[in-house]
Amino acid sequence: MKTRPLKSISGAQGDFCYMLLKSELGIRFGCFLAVFLAMALWEMRAPRRALTTSKKFRWFSHFALVLLNSLLVRLIAPLGVVSIAVLADAHGWGLLNTMTLPYWLSVAIGVMAFDLAVYLQHVVFHAVPMLWRLHLVHHADLDFDVTTGFRFHTLEILLSFGIKAAVTSLLGPPVLAVLLFEIVLNGTAMFNHGNVRMPSRLDRLLRWIVVTPDMHRVHHSAVASEMNSNFGFNLPWWDYLFGSYCEQPAEGHGKMTIGLAHLRDARQVERLDGVFLLPFSSPPQDS
Repeated sequence: MKTRPLKSISGAQGDFCYMLLKSELGIRFGCFLAVFLAMALWEMRAPRRALTTSKKFRWFSHFALVLLNSLLVRLIAPLGVVSIAVLADAHGWGLLNTMTLPYWLSVAIGVMAFDLAVYLQHVVFHAVPMLWRLHLVHHADLDFDVTTGFRFHTLEILLSFGIKAAVTSLLGPPVLAVLLFEIVLNGTAMFNHGNVRMPSRLDRLLRWIVVTPDMHRVHHSAVASEMNSNFGFNLPWWDYLFGSYCEQPAEGHGKMTIGLAHLRDARQVERLDGVFLLPFSSPPQDS
């Protein structure tokens, strides 16, 4: 997709956004690689839990999924959901394009609105059985580490892209807000899925501004009431606001069971072929 300076921004801001768009793929891949390597090293140096399955099949499946998902989204929209933001800017779509706000405020509103939309999407994917069939692929992982953060079924990724495209068209956020959100969401998803240990005091402090690994790990408990809590990926505020926050798992982080109670066969839930077939071969229990 050929990009140009955005009509809604002029001068240095427009030139900066144009530069970001031209380098979007490199920026996103560089951030992904940097966060992944940092989290993988942290997991090696200070793991929170002992892994129960081999990384061999898990990591192959997870990296194959993220590669396939990324390629498919790029075929649909060369810049991902940023492409929709560029179109919204060019055609004046969306609420924010009808308002006169400081640019920084539009960016902040855009980022927070997207984060709320992802939180609500997550809740809905747990509540609707047909959508849960897709999302259970993420929860069926028998372990919890940095690669769980990008373990999503391809159909869920495509649906998620459609939802974010709709939000972008209706809201009309600045392109910079969409790009920042996509980068931050990708990085925080790997961070809060990290099998890492941190001081409890630091964890409590960070929970005011970001979803921490201990906070999100509760969401991957095999206990249904715990799994239906802590839906946030980036900002923790929505869980506090909507009453879906759970501070700790009942059995503690060391003893809690990760995954789904009815899916414990490693060949079925960790090998790539099994992962792809899970939505169609498994009853939608534990939602």
